[in-house]
Amino acid sequence: MLQEIIKKSTSWAKSLIQAQDFWNQICSKVVMKLRWLWIIWKAQSTLETWNDYLRYNNHKNKIIKETKHLHFRLQMHKLSNKLKSIWCFVKWVRIKSQLFKKLSQFLSLKSDNFNHIADSFEEKTEMLWKKFFLSSFQANINDISRLFILLTMSFNSVLLQDEMRQMIQRVKVNKASDAFEISNKALQASLTKLTSILINLFNACVIHKYHSKQFKKAQIIVLCKLKKSNYIDLKMYWFITLLNIMNKTLKSIMIKRLNDIIETHHMLSNAQMRVRRKQFIISTLNLLVNQVHAVWDCEIKYVVFMLSLNIAETFNHVLHTRLLHILRMKRILNYIVKWTCSFLKDKKSSLMFDYHDELTYKD
Repeated sequence: MLQEIIKKSTSWAKSLIQAQDFWNQICSKVVMKLRWLWIIWKAQSTLETWNDYLRYNNHKNKIIKETKHLHFRLQMHKLSNKLKSIWCFVKWVRIKSQLFKKLSQFLSLKSDNFNHIADSFEEKTEMLWKKFFLSSFQANINDISRLFILLTMSFNSVLLQDEMRQMIQRVKVNKASDAFEISNKALQASLTKLTSILINLFNACVIHKYHSKQFKKAQIIVLCKLKKSNYIDLKMYWFITLLNIMNKTLKSIMIKRLNDIIETHHMLSNAQMRVRRKQFIISTLNLLVNQVHAVWDCEIKYVVFMLSLNIAETFNHVLHTRLLHILRMKRILNYIVKWTCSFLKDKKSSLMFDYHDELTYKD
């Protein structure tokens, strides 16, 4: 008797994902194609087939995630329309929805060396700004020449509608809206009606080599890290930046054009892996392993040393003058260089925390 109870009450096997309610024919098709790509890679074992498998694996995960999200929304819609279940929502509305939400209050903040304590809103803002954004430094740029007689390459400077649609449709939908409360989902939904307006706006910016000041406004929201004991320390806070959606779209188009020029004219080394097409982390590791084995296979035995540098923090301190100088020396298109110069100037960020009014700072 006891064994029968244990047998009936114990789950001996985990249910397959195909047995879930959200699973449909589209999910089955993408899984079957992914398995076929895996078989192809096992048969050929080439870098191209492996990259195809990785790319389609990401596509498969995206399809399944969207299907699960859609199924959840449909189930919630059915639940809210049932008479027997609507009282669950009514109970929540009566009890919890109208409760007063207490606004969080930032405590007094201490600097990293604990020499200064900030109590007022202005002092906290100044301390947070210095913590998140280090002050710029001066560098010697006397070696930069003011004369540029190099010929530039010839490319079409007019932006196409297909370029813009591709950049807008590739962004994730469920992202936070920008400072003007325009979300990616709203922009994608109204893309058919706004296509001609946006392409004329972006082309005007490119033709006049000008990036609008409204596009440069960003909102920085300071958040507390969860489950921390001491919120006086500045290290207990982090931030998210809400950029203008028009700024991100136009910047993505210009970055794509710059990448096309770089790839067409082979301006990067073959060892450059980041921000390049068809270059994945597996390619980086394969290149590293092959170089190590090449050294080991030499007649003279060498010891391999590897120096790894994290240069992510340096991008916030790149000298604009030198960056523009390098673009000109690489003979990058004049309209891209001048637009980049306008893009880098007069940026403004608004720091907001604790539901207080914003204080605007110029980058």
